[in-house]
Amino acid sequence: MHFGLAKNSLRSLFPRRSVQYIRARRLATADSAVGLQNPGAYCKDLVRKHDYEGFLVSQFWPRELQGGYYALRAFYVELAMVQDNVTNPTIAKMRMQFWRDAVKDITNDRPPRHPIALALHEASQKSNLPVYHLKRIIDARDAELHTPVHLTTESLISHAESTSSTFFYLLLSLLSLSNSSTLSHAASHLGVAQTISTLLRALPYHAQQGRMVIPAEITAKHGVKQEEVFRKGPGAEGIEDAVFEFATLGNDHLLTARSIFEEKKVPMSAMPVFLAGIPISRWFERLERAKFDAFSSEVVQRDWRLAWRMWRGYYNARF
Repeated sequence: MHFGLAKNSLRSLFPRRSVQYIRARRLATADSAVGLQNPGAYCKDLVRKHDYEGFLVSQFWPRELQGGYYALRAFYVELAMVQDNVTNPTIAKMRMQFWRDAVKDITNDRPPRHPIALALHEASQKSNLPVYHLKRIIDARDAELHTPVHLTTESLISHAESTSSTFFYLLLSLLSLSNSSTLSHAASHLGVAQTISTLLRALPYHAQQGRMVIPAEITAKHGVKQEEVFRKGPGAEGIEDAVFEFATLGNDHLLTARSIFEEKKVPMSAMPVFLAGIPISRWFERLERAKFDAFSSEVVQRDWRLAWRMWRGYYNARF
């Protein structure tokens, strides 16, 4: 299988000589020469450019597992960016189909010529990476293309468990710690906290795009009108109360993950996964100082002390 969507997948969607078919093939092969010589370096650079906090966390991973970490993180970033980077819904669906095919081919030792797929294949040769976790993330991101807005917190939490939490399960598998129900339980709550903090951090951006990331169940309770948020931002009536409630939900999940981690005396070897809780905690603290104004410059700017906080958290086994 060559880089990009399998021909059979494309043909099932478009006639062979249609404009859409040709465009999809070009899209699928556009970056085929990039990173193929060194997939690991490609993944590392992708994470460095698009996931600063994930890149910082990588420094605390065992050296022999950093390649697998970058491969998984790059896979996760790649899928998360589809919604914003691809404006054509059909092309976006095809991207997801490519990754479904890629995961299948990776398990059959026939990875497509894509840097991330090649890096994932290499990581899977060294560690047991459950295929169903990879597929679950793809399916969740695919579903997100159709329903980017959540009506209830229950729906959003379900999405978080299928994306962020599942990604943490993969990281635990990379560390050979996936058999611990305690760690999986803590990772589940940490994933929900991460999803909520990520959505709130991106609230200004999504508002500019005409999307409301806070579940309608919460905005309706506080009388928030989406159109006002899109036009006025922090000046919209009730938006700070809605942010407060949504952030409180995220922080509660973070505290639950932390209590499980501390009470069960989790081994130091799991810290590379749970270091992700530090930037989440730090951001919630900054949001509180800004009186839950998610549009505040104090909240939007990068935390220059984050690397030091991670170092201290790692060696104290706390997040």
